[in-house]
Amino acid sequence: MRQSEHYRSLTPRLALSLAAPHTWVASAFPALFADFYCWQQGLDLTWLKGIMLLAACVLLQSAVNTLNDYFDFIKGVDSANDHVEVNDAVLVYENITPGSALILGIAYMVAGAVLGLVSCMGSGLVPLIIGITGGVVILIYSGGPIPVSYLPIGEIVSGVVMGGLIPLGIAGCADGKIHWQLLLYSLPMIAGIALIMMSNNGSDIEKDRKAGRRTLPTCIGRARTLELYRYLIVSWLILVIVLPVTLLGPIGFVSGILTVLLGGKIIRKQLACTLEPEGRIATMQGIVMTNIALNGAYTAAFAAGFILEVLHG
Repeated sequence: MRQSEHYRSLTPRLALSLAAPHTWVASAFPALFADFYCWQQGLDLTWLKGIMLLAACVLLQSAVNTLNDYFDFIKGVDSANDHVEVNDAVLVYENITPGSALILGIAYMVAGAVLGLVSCMGSGLVPLIIGITGGVVILIYSGGPIPVSYLPIGEIVSGVVMGGLIPLGIAGCADGKIHWQLLLYSLPMIAGIALIMMSNNGSDIEKDRKAGRRTLPTCIGRARTLELYRYLIVSWLILVIVLPVTLLGPIGFVSGILTVLLGGKIIRKQLACTLEPEGRIATMQGIVMTNIALNGAYTAAFAAGFILEVLHG
């Protein structure tokens, strides 16, 4: 570890870098999808509450990103030779005091939790239980003796918690009930977020094996990871096209049309990636853009459904 005299003080710019805004699609789209789902279905979710819950989700993801950066730095997992962008290993490249990053991560978590608690006041125990579950996962995802992110279940846990629990929690804030069908309609979000994790871990197999991390790709190897990766992208694409039509009817075709228009080239490029360490930066940028294209199109279909409901009175 570097000597403390070389460390820099935390600035607002560096605090934002630690929050990793380029990854916020993983929390923003599930929250936006849930907001529009609630409004399209006529659930009692006010605009203010919807915006507050969106902000809470982004803050909690910022906490995950910051704490993950902190724990990876402390454990010596990240280095400047790992083919990562500056924004994905801020402590390595920017020489920030590690303790300040830890405090910042906790601050993001507290701010998100407070905003979430205020938003779900009067909605009963359902959103509170969902929120507590998500908070516990945040704590064990990067921290503790055996972080979840170091295990073969990291992809599915991150996908289900962010892509599934966020919509369940927001709908629960609307009427205090568990809307189990949302887990089905959240499958594109779950898939997209899991693939972000798989893109990262698939590109880090050699590094993670040296660090003793038992991620899914380190267990099954790059060839099988790549097969699974491409299968999941195709499955994700099918879900984005089919699911909106089953719930929304003809207006749901908006998702498929936008996917073709916005995501065709991006998807083909992502299917061709090799998950090699040298291409890590391009792979991560590509999977984020794929999330924007596919889950953006999916969310847009529900937004269109809501607008149609409003116009029909």
